[in-house]
Amino acid sequence: MSGFRSHFDHTGGVDFDTTAETLIGADTIAEMEELASRYPQKRSALLPMLHLVQSVEGRITPAAIEACAQVTGLTPAEVNGVATFYTMYKRKPMGKHHIGVCTTSLCAILGGDEIAAALHDHLGIGNDETTEDGMISLEHVECNAACDYGPVVMVNWEFFDTMTPRKAVELVEKLRHDEVVVSPRGATITSWREAERVLAGFPDGRADEGPAAGPQSLLGLKIAERNGWQAPDPADLPGVAAEEEGK
Repeated sequence: MSGFRSHFDHTGGVDFDTTAETLIGADTIAEMEELASRYPQKRSALLPMLHLVQSVEGRITPAAIEACAQVTGLTPAEVNGVATFYTMYKRKPMGKHHIGVCTTSLCAILGGDEIAAALHDHLGIGNDETTEDGMISLEHVECNAACDYGPVVMVNWEFFDTMTPRKAVELVEKLRHDEVVVSPRGATITSWREAERVLAGFPDGRADEGPAAGPQSLLGLKIAERNGWQAPDPADLPGVAAEEEGK
């Protein structure tokens, strides 16, 4: 793709490369069209499409905005509005690995703030910044829905549970040296771009690699089984029988 016209010359300090150089070629456009074909309306494919172009460009670029607009039939302004609304879409070049430290209430109380501070000091970067070697991007993220394992850190959206500042620093050093790293409740870590391609809807065949749930998450189920507890039959719920009789 070439010859696009940027609508975003003034970005409020966001690092936006406005040259016509882009990695989005015919193969990517074909995959974007394939994504659009999965939905009754092409515009419904915009979210996975943005993940796809991030897997190619390493962020949302002006070329990506234009390509998504062309395929979906939306305006560039509409695409840009979506891309700036969700924090998972990045406007600056991302590192090989994205480290997300949960600093929402529970994780923060359990040590998330200390983990974030340790990584800021160790990596020498601030929130939503990338190391000079291009290996690590660091971000404070909102709840990862893994409170039973807090404090939680995510690497390319894979969980790392009950972390400490020391364990977090060791983790990023392994990633910076391209050592094999495996999520305790997920797959072997690849790269952020590869994870973005999966989020776009192109599976890498590793969905069942590693356990999806750990002991803490299954504790309630085990207690229910031990006590013979079962969910009520919907037909026995108050109001349901009366509603059925009234039909």
